Amino acid sequence: MVKKLIRYLKSIYFIKAVLIAFAMAIPVLVSVYFFDSPEIGFSIALGAIFCAPSDINGSLKHKLYGIIASIVLVFVITLLVGYFSSSLILIIPLLIVLVFTVSYISVFGFRASLVSLAGLLSLVLAFAYQSVEISIFQHSLFIVLGGIWYLFLTISTQLLWPQVQTDYLFVELLEKTSEFIRIRGKLLVEQHDRSKLLEQNFKLQTELNELHETIREVILEKRLSSGFSNRIRRQQLIFSKIIEIYELAISNTVDYNKFDDLFNEHIEKLDEFKVLIFEISERLMHISKVILKEEKLEINNTYKVLLKKIHNHIEIYKVNVGLQESREGVILLLNFKAYQEKQLNNLQDIFRILNNYSKNDTIRGIKDAEQFITPQDYDFRKLKSNFSFKAPIFRHSLRLTLTMLIGYIVGLTLELQQPYWILLTIVVIMRPSYSLTKERSKSRVVGTLIGAAVGIGIIFLTQNIVVYILIASLSLIIGFSLVKQNYRNGAAFITLYVIFMYATIHPNILTVIEFRVYDTLIGSTLAFIGNYLFWPAWEAKSIKEFFSNSLNGFSDYLKQIDNLYHVKGEASTELKLARKEAFLQVGNLNAAYQRLVQEPKSKQKNVATIYELITICNTYLSALSSLGMFFRTNKTGEVPVQFEVFVKHILSNLENAINVLNNKDVESYLKNDDLLNAKKNYIDNFQSLSSQRDVEIEKGLPISKETKEQLHETQLVFEELRWLYNLSDNLVKKVKQI
Repeated sequence: MVKKLIRYLKSIYFIKAVLIAFAMAIPVLVSVYFFDSPEIGFSIALGAIFCAPSDINGSLKHKLYGIIASIVLVFVITLLVGYFSSSLILIIPLLIVLVFTVSYISVFGFRASLVSLAGLLSLVLAFAYQSVEISIFQHSLFIVLGGIWYLFLTISTQLLWPQVQTDYLFVELLEKTSEFIRIRGKLLVEQHDRSKLLEQNFKLQTELNELHETIREVILEKRLSSGFSNRIRRQQLIFSKIIEIYELAISNTVDYNKFDDLFNEHIEKLDEFKVLIFEISERLMHISKVILKEEKLEINNTYKVLLKKIHNHIEIYKVNVGLQESREGVILLLNFKAYQEKQLNNLQDIFRILNNYSKNDTIRGIKDAEQFITPQDYDFRKLKSNFSFKAPIFRHSLRLTLTMLIGYIVGLTLELQQPYWILLTIVVIMRPSYSLTKERSKSRVVGTLIGAAVGIGIIFLTQNIVVYILIASLSLIIGFSLVKQNYRNGAAFITLYVIFMYATIHPNILTVIEFRVYDTLIGSTLAFIGNYLFWPAWEAKSIKEFFSNSLNGFSDYLKQIDNLYHVKGEASTELKLARKEAFLQVGNLNAAYQRLVQEPKSKQKNVATIYELITICNTYLSALSSLGMFFRTNKTGEVPVQFEVFVKHILSNLENAINVLNNKDVESYLKNDDLLNAKKNYIDNFQSLSSQRDVEIEKGLPISKETKEQLHETQLVFEELRWLYNLSDNLVKKVKQI
């Protein structure tokens, strides 16, 4: 419990929440002390709150631009709404134009969507402005001052403690990678229903891809802007090793059904692997705790013991089953053992880096590092290209505009105490996807009810203003720190903050609580209904685009793998970029599926087929990664003609599947004659090498290095190509069903 509390206090979310609370409290205290009024301080504090959403993990440059854009936007919106809010005839068309325009900014990406959120929050809270001490223009200027004040605080914090953000990102990455590895250990021995574990892995892959993108932006842009320092070298090398552990896990494709068939009566062989996989997972967790200084670095040498046990079990299996009957199972176990040894080598490398690793000459920078940073595309042509009912952001902007307009009219009609709370609830809940809006609606309502119930209980216990201020301050910090990780609990604490802030100035706080609950219920209901009725974007209709993007990523990745097989040597920048893109697109596909299964059952068209396709795509990525990993880490011979035949047929299938998804005519299928010949050539080649080995065995000769390499390459490459072709063939058949 104590460790969890310490971890929470060290988290970047808590630190940011304290920063926001400080940015809000100081202006209010200064305003009261010097001007004997909190009005100016409240305006400055609002400016700080509006800029907080744009303060997300990422490079300093992007953070700076995001906050400056928020400052400009909230100034303009506050001024416009403040001047025209008293005229119903003018404010309604202005509300329509502003909500749509500001929401439409999200077309430029995630950071832009947070700038959009800042603008929408300022629009809503501009309706709450009722001061007689300062004009609306002065109020708007003080909001700008608040934004600049927050910008100064967050930039100063990042410059003074640059390692805080990076360390926390690495900790989060290590923990999620650890969980990803652990689930793969569970999958190995699960013999009943693996679907839940696979779905957990799909979700983790999405989260890991997002983290990879963020960390790339942080450490690579640091290198580009401030040089290749020792610390940045270490971060870059650790990151590359974690990526390799993750990609190795994905590329080591496991045919679970085959494992079940072969080892159904020898489950103890797999249990030993599970123990080793769990140990790797635990060591990753240990590294995360070392980075947070919760534990001292301990180098564990139990790996050799575990590997020895696995080796012994393989030998026992060989004896018990018989040499000929056990050959396939032994090969699978030995390959799986070799994969685990590679994972252990990566772990040992991370330990060396953390344990005063000083051989900096061996730590090389990433070639063409800037190409691995996903560019921020702010081309204004995106506004035009997305101005269509086919574009999700366009429909979301219309949906939000109409829902906000209804919320505004409902607030005026019912004459609620704080009608802008309805609009505020709609803004923070409503998202482009139905599933996320539904989840946030439930969490918001439950959190508000919990916060209101706790608030009422405290009010009946005490009427001490000092206690109220203390609770409000703590609730503000805790609420902001939890809102991203646990929206329900965050909403509960933010409700407590609102209640006790009003309790310090409002004589009848129970009425405030009552209206707070009513407004939240109304706003949540409107957001939920709006997302269901007004131009909904059901994932079943849009998921084809995610499939198409994934297949395009596979095609590019396979072409680069083909090129690597020919040219040999180190992996090119083009290959690494193609690999990164393939992983990102499959991550986006997995995220789309997660949203799909949370939608109403009536809207989940072809969900069984889509799940099969998701599984095939993830398996396809694993097989591609496995092939690429083999070419990168092994010496290979001359590329056989049959390899090119397989690649040509696989690429043809991928192209046909993409055409089906995009409602285009399918090109004529390639004839299978050359593919059958390619299969025969691979089999003949392997049999020839096997016969050569049999002769060596008869002569009592140990297997030569050359023969061993050729056998391994021929068998592995042929098996991977055959699998990739079968998967691509299944893709064409399955996409026709959706």
